[in-house]
Amino acid sequence: MMIEYIESFLIIVLEILCCKIFYSIFGEKRGKNNIWNEVFPVVILSLVTFLSSMLFTDYLIVKIIMSILEIAVAMYAFIEVNFIKSLVLSFLFEGILFLVDYFTFLLSRTIFKDIVGIDDMNCIQGVLLILLGNGLLFVVVTMVNRGIGRHSKESLGDEEWLGFIFFPIFTICTIAAMISVLGKPRIQSRDMIYFIIAFGLVGMNIVVFHLINDILKREEKIHEDEMFRLQIKNQTQMYYSISENFEKQRQKTHEYKNQMLCISSLLQKKRYDEAEKYIGNINKELNIELDSIQTNHVIVDAILNTKYREMIEKNIVFVFRINDLSSLIVSDEHIVVILSNLLNNSIEACEKCKGRRVIKLKFVIEDDGVVLSVKNSYESPLIFQDGEYQTTKNEYDEHGIGIHNIIHVIEQYGGSYVIRPDDGEFFFSIFIPQKVAKTSDK
Repeated sequence: MMIEYIESFLIIVLEILCCKIFYSIFGEKRGKNNIWNEVFPVVILSLVTFLSSMLFTDYLIVKIIMSILEIAVAMYAFIEVNFIKSLVLSFLFEGILFLVDYFTFLLSRTIFKDIVGIDDMNCIQGVLLILLGNGLLFVVVTMVNRGIGRHSKESLGDEEWLGFIFFPIFTICTIAAMISVLGKPRIQSRDMIYFIIAFGLVGMNIVVFHLINDILKREEKIHEDEMFRLQIKNQTQMYYSISENFEKQRQKTHEYKNQMLCISSLLQKKRYDEAEKYIGNINKELNIELDSIQTNHVIVDAILNTKYREMIEKNIVFVFRINDLSSLIVSDEHIVVILSNLLNNSIEACEKCKGRRVIKLKFVIEDDGVVLSVKNSYESPLIFQDGEYQTTKNEYDEHGIGIHNIIHVIEQYGGSYVIRPDDGEFFFSIFIPQKVAKTSDK
């Protein structure tokens, strides 16, 4: 009896491992990657599933429902998915599991003519059959991973996921009904019908995953197009700002020649007081028109000074701490993505504030890497969902896309980031290791 319990538990562990791999296709793991986070959810879910299967041995439907709920709750706790998505994925996994097990059993009935029902198998046959089913389950999960895993995990909403729940429910109910008559007298024509039904269910579930894959590819393409459009918009604004500065510089060079001629003429005529007054007026104009922020990095200077002038027009206080960024290794296009999006979002949030409007920027190169952080006032309520702060806008527009663009660039450079509210201010901090940045840019 003890050996049977151990065998049952180990079989459940194998199924839970496949389940964990299946869920990881559609969501990232919560918390840090370590042995504890890898082993703990598998052990806990295996124990709970084993105990419930022992408790409801004679109640197949109840056991199925309990298994689906247990997987949905456990994986919701350990994988970054919302509960609706976790529940649908649990139904999908159970549907695959039932299909694989039933298909394996029908195959064994075809090979071994003396087997009519599950009770006709000896212990070794039963264990080998289940292990074969688990092997096929792993193959199926791996195929799903290869087909879907490379696409975005966040492209489908709750309503779209709920739209797929009918297929696994139908699969589970159909197979449960067929299992209930396995012990009946064997009829050749009925076995053939069961085979046809099993193949039909397999085909139906393949179509489901094909549809999911197509939707993910479509949404990913749309998202990439939106990212590209926003990046082009930011780069166009930045290049326009640089071009405008160069044009101003050209005009100033022409004015400078005329001013020098005027000063020279006043000095030749010994009209020193007028010359001094004229030079003073020129200095005042230069102080107003020169770029207020200089970091020794032309792209950063263009963005910061453009946004600074915009903040002045919108009555936003800009507090910044910068140092020499001439050795900044992050590519120009990535600087545009990160800095433009951060400041655009901050300005947008401050515009909605009726009271205090402040943006604080820290952009420095330190010994171990680049630190870029932005704090801004905000009054709109923040929405925390699926492990991240969401935009308060009704549609998924430039704000949400901009944040994802920033995170994508940070990950490219092996950096890290923190996003959180901080005493009435929204805080976005980025750290990019300087050595990693150099490697990424080669």
